[in-house]
Amino acid sequence: MRTVQLAEVAAVLADPTRAAMCLALLDGQAWTVGELGRAVGVAPSSASEQVGRLAAAGFISTVHQGRHRYVRITDSRVAELVERLAEHAEHRPATGLRGTLSRNRLAFARTCYDHLAGRLGVAIRSRMLATGLIDTSDGLALTEAGRTALHELGVPVPSGTRRPLLKECLDWTERREHLGGALPAALLAHAVDRHWLERGTDRSVRLLPEGHEPLAVLGVRSVDLSLEH
Repeated sequence: MRTVQLAEVAAVLADPTRAAMCLALLDGQAWTVGELGRAVGVAPSSASEQVGRLAAAGFISTVHQGRHRYVRITDSRVAELVERLAEHAEHRPATGLRGTLSRNRLAFARTCYDHLAGRLGVAIRSRMLATGLIDTSDGLALTEAGRTALHELGVPVPSGTRRPLLKECLDWTERREHLGGALPAALLAHAVDRHWLERGTDRSVRLLPEGHEPLAVLGVRSVDLSLEH
């Protein structure tokens, strides 16, 4: 039975259009069907058909708001599955200057569903651990010092959610962990809103000059930013 189910899941992502849609949705945001179709280069009728296939397979969820139908990755588990498959695909060498530049941007910083990944994401986890803002002695946890630092930055610490506050997420470009969970999602959203970070169109994330000082509060020093793109 599991063999059949695995084959069915693989068949859903075997289509290049559906795979491209899932990769676009890894930015964690909601897209209209039309936007998603334009992003992957297909007609509206084809986009609706492919979105239907992805929804039926549980990869995406849809919500109607006014005249528009919005779609997004169902949850973090689906995002992690797509991310791991993308990791396997990325083992192939990049071709051309554009491919190399894109890969470098994604390796520096990118969205992993709704939180930060890449060298910058790994550096934040590493420095927060080194400076006592998080602790791993009894499972991954935010310390009082960490709560104080986040309060100083104006980052809300989520509560009352079934999603873990913090979890380890293996970074496929760095082969080390970055932080996933409800808190890193809140941190990324806050950083983008405050213009510390800027999202690219290809899941890449750019560190803006205004972001260096807030990162220092999390323990990330200028010397750590030899990861600078």
